[in-house]
Amino acid sequence: MIKMQEVIQKAMQMAVKEIEETGLPLRIHFDSANEKGQELAEKLGADKEVVLLGTMLMDVKIGQANKEGRNKEHVAMSAAYARELLAEFNLPAEKVKKVLNCIEAHHKDVPFICKEAEICANADCYRMLVPKNLFLLIAAKITLGWSLQDALNFAYYKVEEKHNILTLEMCKKELESNYQMLRKLFEALEAKPVIK
Repeated sequence: MIKMQEVIQKAMQMAVKEIEETGLPLRIHFDSANEKGQELAEKLGADKEVVLLGTMLMDVKIGQANKEGRNKEHVAMSAAYARELLAEFNLPAEKVKKVLNCIEAHHKDVPFICKEAEICANADCYRMLVPKNLFLLIAAKITLGWSLQDALNFAYYKVEEKHNILTLEMCKKELESNYQMLRKLFEALEAKPVIK
């Protein structure tokens, strides 16, 4: 019988290794999404193991995609990686299907087929709609040589993107004041929501 703890431990090791090798996602963003996902799964009675695998693996290949100039492909790359990783453990097909939907749907590019996928998408939004997390993104971009304006524009874009992904009422309620405050700040800084 498969022990889910073994699967989760391997996924965590692989995700952290990717972060250490590529610098993405930011570790605080990774931890934030995992923690919020578990909190939401608890509140909504969802499968916490599926949610944790989803939040750990949804951006597992974003660093590689970024280095290769394939940012728009990071979801597909992360899903392919997760599919291979999960195949090692002979998990029930339904569980694998849900984890993959958590990854593939976290930008709302495909429909949610389970509440776990909706939870992952909403948990991911906390990476950009919590000021501390967002300011660390801006600092990281500047450290990488981006201009302040480009970093602000990118951050503003991510704030708008994540705000539009929110679907859970409890998350909308919790994050709306942050969103309004951040929007006003970006407007005052004459930022435009665009990608460099």
